Amino acid sequence: MRPTRITIGGVTYESPRLPRPEEAPEGSFLRDLYAFLEEWQDDADTVLVHTSGSTGTPKPLRAEKARMTASARLTCRFLGLRPGDTALLCMSLRYIAGKMVVVRALTAGLNLLPVTPSGHPFETLEQAPVFAALIPMQVYNSLQVPRERELLRQVRHLIIGGGAIDASLGEALRPFPHAVWSTYGMTETLSHIALRRLNGPEASDWYTPFDNVQVRLTEEDTLLIHAPEVCPVPLRTNDIARLDARGRFRILGRKDNVINSGGVKIQIEQVEAALSGHLPVPFYITSTPHPKFGELVTLLAQDDGQHTSDSLLALCKPLLPPYWQPRRCVLVSRLPQTGTGKPDRAEARRMAAG
Repeated sequence: MRPTRITIGGVTYESPRLPRPEEAPEGSFLRDLYAFLEEWQDDADTVLVHTSGSTGTPKPLRAEKARMTASARLTCRFLGLRPGDTALLCMSLRYIAGKMVVVRALTAGLNLLPVTPSGHPFETLEQAPVFAALIPMQVYNSLQVPRERELLRQVRHLIIGGGAIDASLGEALRPFPHAVWSTYGMTETLSHIALRRLNGPEASDWYTPFDNVQVRLTEEDTLLIHAPEVCPVPLRTNDIARLDARGRFRILGRKDNVINSGGVKIQIEQVEAALSGHLPVPFYITSTPHPKFGELVTLLAQDDGQHTSDSLLALCKPLLPPYWQPRRCVLVSRLPQTGTGKPDRAEARRMAAG
């Protein structure tokens, strides 16, 4: 059993006397937290995590505790987090993002503030934490409520991951007084291996890798990551990227998010970025099969009862080049998301085809 010391809500616990799962209500988030602490303290070298499932079924993986600790040190060192700093835990502990918040608290002596995961993580808080890791949906929702927005503004180190940050959300974050970062990483890299600043004079479209992390492009222009502290072998990703002379990178989209329509390859994320902020309803770009063109660019939009498929397609026309134009629009009651709040691309294709 490894020695463990953690502070939760201002109360410090040390092994072997850590909170036990049965001490928390059945089905509560605290029970999930205590169960993870119990798993972290056992004699096994790994813990179970699940991939996000954004392009298919979530997959179970075994993550090495030593490498998770190394990842936590990279983040805490980059952000300058100190013992006693408060850290908001508001993401599911089924996935690596939530687990890594706990590991950062264990590694850097942070004071963990657990809040049941929801779209409004600041709803029950009276004071802003020093550090918070959120997904874009949680940031967007918090910005809509004045009291929550003010708490969000007071977070000294805010990192956002698990999904794309569109132009309108980035613009809303630009005047924030403290550092706001977009993260790049995945389950296989044990959370993020690079950050880019979203506000202040250092704001950039380019991700800066952590120390001891190198990136390069494959022959398909996808990102290859060499991060020996957190990943034992170089990791070949499906993310199409560009590099600059300083070793930074930009992500253009995923290789498996390319639509091939009549021989023209169209990157889903680029079309979504061009439409972002211009359509009156939430939407995804996806594809549907076509006997002549192979695939058709398709708009999957949330039905608000006011806009028709034809009216939404008409709004797209002046915003996109001809080959990017959606040829179909499918209205649905909700847009599918994964457990981590990412677009569920596989389910979106099924819904559009159905």
